[in-house]
This record gives sequence, C-alpha cells and structure tokens, in this order.
Amino acid sequence: MKRRQDKAAGEAESARHLSDMVTASNAKRAIAVGKVLAPVLLPIAMRAAAVARGAWDDRRARRLGVTPGELNTYSGKGGALHARIDGIANTLRQLRDSGAREGGAAAVDKFVADTEPRLLDLTAAVRAAELMPTERRRAAHRAVGAELDRIEPQLLNLLGVDSRGPSADQ
Repeated sequence: MKRRQDKAAGEAESARHLSDMVTASNAKRAIAVGKVLAPVLLPIAMRAAAVARGAWDDRRARRLGVTPGELNTYSGKGGALHARIDGIANTLRQLRDSGAREGGAAAVDKFVADTEPRLLDLTAAVRAAELMPTERRRAAHRAVGAELDRIEPQLLNLLGVDSRGPSADQ
C-alpha cells in the first residue's frame, strides 16, 4: 500500500514538472524555431528518404534479377518465382531465335516445345498460390521452385554452360 502511494506521489510530481516546462512562452518559442528550421530540414529529409527508397528498390531488383523499373511487375509473395519464370521464358525465346545452338536444333526445339507450356502452368500455379493459406502457399512455392531448379540446368546445358560447378578432379 505504501509503495502505491509513493508511486502515485512520484507520478504527480513528474506531471507537475512537465506542466512547469510547457508554458505559453515555451510553446511560442518552439513554434518559432519550427517555422525557421522546417523549410531547411524538410527538403533534406525528403531527399534522404528518396535516396534510401531508391537504394532499397535497387537492392530488391538485384536480388530478383530484374531492373528497378520492372520491380512492380514482380511484387507479392510469388514475385521472385515470377521473375525466375519470366527469365527462363525470355532465355527460351532467345535460344529458339538464335542460330547458335550447342545441343543441336532438334534438341533445342524439343526442349523449348516441352518447357514453354510447363512455364505457363507454373505461372498459373504461382498466381493460384497467392490466394492460398500460408502453409499451402509455401508448399506450392517450394514445388514450383523445385520444378524451376530442374529446368534451369537443362537450359544451361543447351546454352553450353556447365552448371555442375567445379569438377572433383581439379
């Protein structure tokens, strides 16, 4: 009981000190300082916020492998998967249209014909997963990611890139 009274007395004392600090002249002085400093500090703060936002957007875009202008296209929980799918689809188009083919024209045409419809299915799966509960969405995203992990080495092989990493005999 004594502690409660001491605590209440301490709170009342600090409230009195606060009311002594907030006076009409102190308020007028704070407003005057604000009027002088606001026009100077506000543009600086706005520039700093814009620079920070630009750096954040650049970082997110680099992580997704897209340009900052394309970042809005790949927003949401499945944004990274959409970026991967679109990257693979663009590479498939370039591979199909290019004359230089490492694996032969027939192998490239077959791979492109088999993979393009699969990428459309994966895109639809990622879109559908956006509406799923969290655990189901994560499971669907893992499945789509695993499917993309199977497609990418085949694509790199057709492009003539060894995707196995450093060999064991070196």
